Amino acid sequence: MSNRATNPATETFVAHRNLLFTVAYEMLGSAADAEDVLQETWLRWVKVDMGQVSDQRAYLVRITTRQSLNRLRTMKRRREAYVGQWLPEPLLTAPDVAEDVELAESVSMAMMLVLETLSPTERAVFVLREAFDVGYDEIAAAVGKSPAAVRQIAHRARRHVDARRPRAVVSPSETRAALESFQRVLETGDLQGLLDVLAPEVVLVSDGGGVKQAALRPISGADKVARFMIGGLGKNNRPITVAPTVVNGSPALLVHLDGEIDGIMAIRVEDARITGLYYVRNPEKLNRVESETPLTLR
Repeated sequence: MSNRATNPATETFVAHRNLLFTVAYEMLGSAADAEDVLQETWLRWVKVDMGQVSDQRAYLVRITTRQSLNRLRTMKRRREAYVGQWLPEPLLTAPDVAEDVELAESVSMAMMLVLETLSPTERAVFVLREAFDVGYDEIAAAVGKSPAAVRQIAHRARRHVDARRPRAVVSPSETRAALESFQRVLETGDLQGLLDVLAPEVVLVSDGGGVKQAALRPISGADKVARFMIGGLGKNNRPITVAPTVVNGSPALLVHLDGEIDGIMAIRVEDARITGLYYVRNPEKLNRVESETPLTLR
């Protein structure tokens, strides 16, 4: 890759890299695995006869999709052995991603969890069609199905996702307002203030990966969630600092205990109150949060 400035294959790959990474990440829920898929895509791309490729973007997306599908099927065994609840690896994103409402929703924690309930092929078809508006013929070539079969899969996957996705897309400003209130009550330990910002049906999902303490099952209901949050943070007896950040295209909180990163907290907001809390504490999923440059996904 030393001839990056003059190699057409490299220039094309770099031009589409953000797109390819986002396709892989939405399919896998792991930035580390998405990077591995990009490396595999690159190794196959440089062996391709460019003269035989009429649409380079479509060809690259096809390679990335196939490699992601291969990895997704092997990752299923890892997920089955995972300790406690699994959440996607938080992805530090540039602020402008939040302004692209459709893109921000497609990579949100809430949506990524919905995508986990699809089969690998359904997930690939849904991501390519709904998030990137790829044509059915191109998707068919990527997943090894006929265009007619892909249309059926897309319809089934869309119906499945629509039944589980948040009822309405919320603006970044509304999410930030709820997050600011949530940050204040976390820092003060105000139980009533926390109850005021949580919706009655709020659900907390926490991911410690068997390394850090986390609830093994989702916690439902404002009272239970509030007491779990206040009690859990209070037990640490260490100074807590909470700072706003942007993760997966939405405002989120970066939590430090005694100066060390403890986790990333993303939220889902409906009607100005928090209906979903996603707290990633697994250290393996936090390595990139403070070291990586925020990503622009397209």
